Amino acid sequence: MIRRAIYPGTFDPVTYGHIDLIQRALKIVDEVIVAVAHNPAKGPLFSVSERVALLKRATRGMRGVRVDDFDSLVVDYCRRQRASVMIRGVRMVSDFEYEFQMALTNRKLSTQVETIFLMPKDAYAYLSARLIKEAGALGADLSAFVPRFVEAALKRKLAEESEAIR
Repeated sequence: MIRRAIYPGTFDPVTYGHIDLIQRALKIVDEVIVAVAHNPAKGPLFSVSERVALLKRATRGMRGVRVDDFDSLVVDYCRRQRASVMIRGVRMVSDFEYEFQMALTNRKLSTQVETIFLMPKDAYAYLSARLIKEAGALGADLSAFVPRFVEAALKRKLAEESEAIR
């Protein structure tokens, strides 16, 4: 039986922490579908197609990884993809309360999907896409946090946003 997991998120942008969790998930399942949430309420910097493209490039060469997007309840997406496992990352204790609440809600919505919490490497435990965007906007070197092509895309996007504001 092929074990398929969904790793849902905004991925705005993809970080080394996300990549680490994908690699960790591949140690326990056969296939990981990295599912980019549309979620306009979060006000993402990158469009869905841009986030999907960045993730595809970041996971190129990773056997058993597929990148997709979804605009529905994540448990419904899991059902459509015939996935019985959802992967969620927990960096700090502060993440756990929210993730635990979401996992219990998703369990009420679908008893067929189990949530597995994974912790990233220590080096990525503090990383968040929000902090990466803030540091990038201030001109920081982001090479320790994201692949170079993501850093370049982020800095281009931030410059475009800055130009649009002026």
